[in-house]
Amino acid sequence: MRLRKQALGNRNLVGARVEMARKRQGMKQKELLAQLQVNGVDMNASGLSKLEGQIRYVTDIELVALADILEVSVDWLLGRED
Repeated sequence: MRLRKQALGNRNLVGARVEMARKRQGMKQKELLAQLQVNGVDMNASGLSKLEGQIRYVTDIELVALADILEVSVDWLLGRED
């Protein structure tokens, strides 16, 4: 497993929680990318890495798809629920 070289950014609230939920399920980034594509969200590996690193913005469509795939609520991803 590679460690993040850059510090977390400030462009989204959900990146750290996406990474946490993905790892909790034992899911690799490639697997999450495949699930996103199945759900109609076209994202590449760099985009997901930047999203998790809070370096890129997240669209509402991506947010809903991530919540569904990771089986968490949008509010949890936004840090509004524990």
